[in-house]
Amino acid sequence: MSSTANDYIESVRRELAVRNPGEKEFHEAVTGVLDSLAPVLEQHPEYRDFAILERIVEPERMIHFRVPWVDDGGVYHVNRGYRVQFNSTLGPIKGGLRFHPTVSASIVKFLGFEQIFKNALTAQQIGGGKGGSDFDPHGRSDNEIMRFCQSFMTGLYRHVGSKVDIPAGDIGVGGREIGYLFGQYKRLVGSFEAGMITGKGLGWGGSLIRTEATGYGLVAFTREMLQTRGEDFEGQTVSVSGSGNVAIYSIEKLLALGAKPVTFSDSSGWVYDAEGVDLELLKEIKDVRRGRVADYVKERPSADLHTDGAVWDVPVDVALPCATQYEIDGDHARTLVKNGVKAVAEGANMPTDAEGIEVFEAADLLYGPGKAANAGGVAVSALEMQQNSARQSWTREDIADRLDSIMQDIHRQCVEASEKYTGRPDDYVVGSNAAGFVRVAEAMLDQGVV
Repeated sequence: MSSTANDYIESVRRELAVRNPGEKEFHEAVTGVLDSLAPVLEQHPEYRDFAILERIVEPERMIHFRVPWVDDGGVYHVNRGYRVQFNSTLGPIKGGLRFHPTVSASIVKFLGFEQIFKNALTAQQIGGGKGGSDFDPHGRSDNEIMRFCQSFMTGLYRHVGSKVDIPAGDIGVGGREIGYLFGQYKRLVGSFEAGMITGKGLGWGGSLIRTEATGYGLVAFTREMLQTRGEDFEGQTVSVSGSGNVAIYSIEKLLALGAKPVTFSDSSGWVYDAEGVDLELLKEIKDVRRGRVADYVKERPSADLHTDGAVWDVPVDVALPCATQYEIDGDHARTLVKNGVKAVAEGANMPTDAEGIEVFEAADLLYGPGKAANAGGVAVSALEMQQNSARQSWTREDIADRLDSIMQDIHRQCVEASEKYTGRPDDYVVGSNAAGFVRVAEAMLDQGVV
């Protein structure tokens, strides 16, 4: 490898650090992508000539606004709202909204940057972005959630639309919040524009399988990885973190494929169920009662609640991190490797830190980064947009088949790019970054200096 590509990458990274001080998450996300692109830049010197890296790390626009609202007790609050529209080269911006106290400019930029390449891999003609607020929905009434969502959309509505930027849900933003956001948008613009947001209710433009899509897609991608080594999910023991939609529907699909998921978690602790997760009980507690994982243990004799350690301490064949960023560090990764894990695939966004990724790559196990492995959610969001545009509603089977085909194609792209740029078919980090990046870069060249 000549120094030219690496020197170029390092110069872009230094400039990024100067122009975006203190944005740790964003810097790490960019570094993770750029570090894998040297072999791509070796074969495509024109990308440097046309400043593709300099342009792709800079958002097209960043919207930052205040979100004032009043709680049920008449107390006034002010939160921060964000929307980063990172890159629209392949189509209108697409990316979720996250309501969580940790949301910051750095977080939404990291998520938006990753979304560029994830969306490119789906081949669904969508650009990348992200948004959200530092608002914490936990413990808030439906009316407080509604008032907050209405204020948030009042600050955002001028910047979104079906041909411009289509938000969706993420952590803290589910069907309830999507409904309130859409209702306020409709009130402000005076028209019913179903395609301006995804994750809608089935009765007013939503898509079947949208709730399940990220979890189903994650398992489909992991299945494809396992098949490259002559294995499948039958009889495999699996650790899953989280207990939201991604975790729950990963567990559902794992059970359908004959695997044995044995863990899940939330902020109160993590559960190990030696007999395998009772999916119906978990759904009842999380979806109906809105309870905590501790409630599961009270009704399941085979399950234990842990408030120290991590789900990654349990010896398993496959690990699926589905909770949040940085949940697997170097020590967790070494424990998984020591215990004989065969494959790790990310249902959350960037759940493995840089040291953890190095450990996985050195161990030569199958490692599927989130931009490829968890792309099922945005893929079905794009299918929802297609249904809205055509004023159609497709069947569950049709959408499930399309989702599975998209995940198979993403896996194929990763393998082909990995072989082309590294000589190996199983470097999914380089494969996913290279495949997504080249698709965007070529379109940027076609469209000129924009």
